[in-house]
Amino acid sequence: MALTRRAAGVPSTTCPDERIVSCRPADGLRAPFNLLTELFGDPVMAGVFAEEQAVRGWLRAEAALAQAQGDAGVVDDDIAREVARACVIENVDFDVLWRDARNVGYPILPLVRMIDDALSDRAAGHMHLGATTQDIMDTGLALQLAEATDRLIVLTGTVGDALADIVDVHRRTYMAARTHGQQAVPTTFGAKVAVHLAEFTRRRERLVAVRPMIACVSLFGAGGTSAALGPSAPRVRQRMGQILALEVTDVPWHVARDRLAEFGLACSTLAASCSRFAREVVALSRTEIGEVSEPRGHHRGASSTMPQKSNPIASEAIIGMSLTAAALSSALHVAMEAGHERAAGEWQVEWVVLPALAVMAAGCALNAAEIASGLEVYPSTMRRNMQTGQGFVMAEAYMMRLAGHMGRERAHDRMYAAVLEARGRGESLDAVLAGMSDSDPPFELIPLEDYVGDPDLVCDTALRAWRAGTRSATSIERTAI
Repeated sequence: MALTRRAAGVPSTTCPDERIVSCRPADGLRAPFNLLTELFGDPVMAGVFAEEQAVRGWLRAEAALAQAQGDAGVVDDDIAREVARACVIENVDFDVLWRDARNVGYPILPLVRMIDDALSDRAAGHMHLGATTQDIMDTGLALQLAEATDRLIVLTGTVGDALADIVDVHRRTYMAARTHGQQAVPTTFGAKVAVHLAEFTRRRERLVAVRPMIACVSLFGAGGTSAALGPSAPRVRQRMGQILALEVTDVPWHVARDRLAEFGLACSTLAASCSRFAREVVALSRTEIGEVSEPRGHHRGASSTMPQKSNPIASEAIIGMSLTAAALSSALHVAMEAGHERAAGEWQVEWVVLPALAVMAAGCALNAAEIASGLEVYPSTMRRNMQTGQGFVMAEAYMMRLAGHMGRERAHDRMYAAVLEARGRGESLDAVLAGMSDSDPPFELIPLEDYVGDPDLVCDTALRAWRAGTRSATSIERTAI
């Protein structure tokens, strides 16, 4: 039976009233157009969760089950091989599959019958033995999530590598650290970005840790007892895991959905880390600040009416996708509350949320990598901005020098008064301090370069941790599916 595509306008044979569009899910589009992911999404991740990939995952699960049962002696080897060979996409009529799945509520029963029709009389009836619908769908999902996690690890690595370059190059590029939106003390751009790099190191570590949680076989039967498989159940499960390169557990997880929530959290926190970086880019590229900008390009971020505009479009997209991911992730927490041995509606939440979360997280990382790898940095503007604040960025430095002579509280009061005087007179803090006749000790200028702490320590520590994690993640990628 050849693979067929859906055609609009073909009546469904299961609809009681053809005027009811919701009865015809196989006709035309089933999902709204998504402009955000169309413009800024990751095509690779979209492919992981494409329609045919979902069905291929179910077929791979069924084929592996048949092979495992053949190896365990549950069915004859030649029958197992025939069933496995029949589990191919060419034997699926998508129109029929979705039409019948709409009636059943799930796709596995019609899929099994469709493949069974392609078997010889001897092999017919030997597919799906001992499994339940959720076993096959969860195992297929595990294959998709393993691939999705591998993709996220790669994308996170690309972001981190670009950030690492910035950290190394700009470890002594001086700028103002900002707290509560205001200039605080001097720092370096490299030290600032090192904080982001350390965050992405943790994001990658979490993805690596989550992968074995979600890349796991499900084969436990109707109520999670494995009774239909009998004493061969552990052997069949183990062999199925070997065939699919998935983890294996003898404890059912039909309703224990913490695995999926962990994946969702890994996606949403990765998106949030990308968004925090994107928000920094948006803030620092404001006209009044102008310390960085997204990569330049002809008409990139252009306005339809204001020729001077170069909007931070990739950063904006990241922020939008991250906010969406945060909302989606919370749905998985609620879906964890399913009761008894099988969910009654909570499971369906995952069908929508998990692919969307993975796509949003991948889109965030893809665009964060683009920004970081081509980020325009303006060191002279960073230094000039520190001077526009009347030198207040050095107030703590002078306070700490005075504290050694008069204690911290008196030094704080003295500097607070000096700042107020400088503001009132419109002079620099240096000028006010130099003009104090009763200054004890005498005023001495502190170069801002002398009050940035140890940026090399910060940068080197972040770089070492990232590079160590890169070696670990690379070894995992080599053994991944």
